[in-house]
Amino acid sequence: MKWEDLRRSGNIEDLRASSGGGRSRSGMRFLVPLIRFLMGNKYGRIILVIGVISYFMGYNPLALLSVLEPSSQQGKSLSVPSAKDNKTAEFVSVVLGQTEDVWHTLFAKEGLGYKEPRLVLFRGSVESGCGYATKQTGPFYCPQDRKVYLDMSFFDELKNRHNAPGDFAQAYVIAHEVGHHVQNILGTLDKSHKAKTSSAKKDANAVQVMVELQADCYSGVWAHYLGNVLEEGDIEEALGAASAIGDDTLQKQAQGYVVPDAFTHGSSKDRVRWFTQGYKYGTLKACQTGI
Repeated sequence: MKWEDLRRSGNIEDLRASSGGGRSRSGMRFLVPLIRFLMGNKYGRIILVIGVISYFMGYNPLALLSVLEPSSQQGKSLSVPSAKDNKTAEFVSVVLGQTEDVWHTLFAKEGLGYKEPRLVLFRGSVESGCGYATKQTGPFYCPQDRKVYLDMSFFDELKNRHNAPGDFAQAYVIAHEVGHHVQNILGTLDKSHKAKTSSAKKDANAVQVMVELQADCYSGVWAHYLGNVLEEGDIEEALGAASAIGDDTLQKQAQGYVVPDAFTHGSSKDRVRWFTQGYKYGTLKACQTGI
């Protein structure tokens, strides 16, 4: 993908330099036992009273907890992204910018307005509008705060664990998550949520598969409009990534057999097919997966 000279998006929230990329929970775990200890003796109760008075005078006594975790504070100051990491972040910003341009145009053709999502880069863990998440969650979209969340170590996993290298494999992942944002704007995610809550597990999984395949199709729609930005082999990289993270492929790798009723994202074949459908036709109507 020829991306270096393209527009960068301004909708990036970079939390990579934060400790864990999200809130620090470890300090608070000392609070309850500390209070219990202080309540157990006369001098401890005096300290608690002083703490309460200090709080109302404008000083936060909980700041003392940082003394208990100097390594946590030190780690926060030392978390500096590498040059390679920064270049990848720049690439992510370009891809997000290209999705903004394409979806603004397509929504306008439908007489609709497109509200751009924000994309949060984090390292290790993050607090989202949908709750606390770690890098093990993988890239995800949160409809509550309308943000895409990405720990870029997933790209290394995509290349090394799933054998899906290439910058356009990465672009496909980002465009897929933006596809969920499109679904959110159009009301599809709300519709699917209602369908899943009133269904048995097997049927709820089937609904989720349709949601994910439509997001694959929307990523293909985005790729349809890239024109000469694409380089030879880019589409093959996207198809390789779609195939590598199909439910059947992942299940076979993890447990040696496939359970179709447990699919939540679709088979490798179906993920490839729906990306191809979107790429071929470049329209919202081409992505009617049944949801």
